[in-house]
Amino acid sequence: MKHHVDVHVGQRVRRRRWMLGMTQQQLGDAVGIKFQQIQKYETGMNRVSASRLYDIATALDVPVSFFFEGVGDGEAVEADANGETAANSNGASAPTDFFSEKETLELIRCYYQMPEEPRRRLFELTRSLSRAAA
Repeated sequence: MKHHVDVHVGQRVRRRRWMLGMTQQQLGDAVGIKFQQIQKYETGMNRVSASRLYDIATALDVPVSFFFEGVGDGEAVEADANGETAANSNGASAPTDFFSEKETLELIRCYYQMPEEPRRRLFELTRSLSRAAA
């Protein structure tokens, strides 16, 4: 049985790896393990040892504490790990952890690759559209 903390740490590893545009193979090479082991860590199937977590944090350029941010809410973590969804104000189903979605991470990565002025305009457009939809 997966422990919710292992699942949370794995999600944080995956999220950061995606934000950097790094593959499981690249992360595995950086820490000296096979990509299959990275897969197991990211799903929470295998626990990450302290020394391995330190190596992963170094490879992903974050402090070790990054992987434990938000872990206090065990119920929300378990819901995210099981892929459960929550209804939004429109009654539509939405993921409980938006950052676990590849689409979200790719959108963020693309957004920050844009020059500042078009990025600001896109932000303002998105904000006004979300207000109009509410």
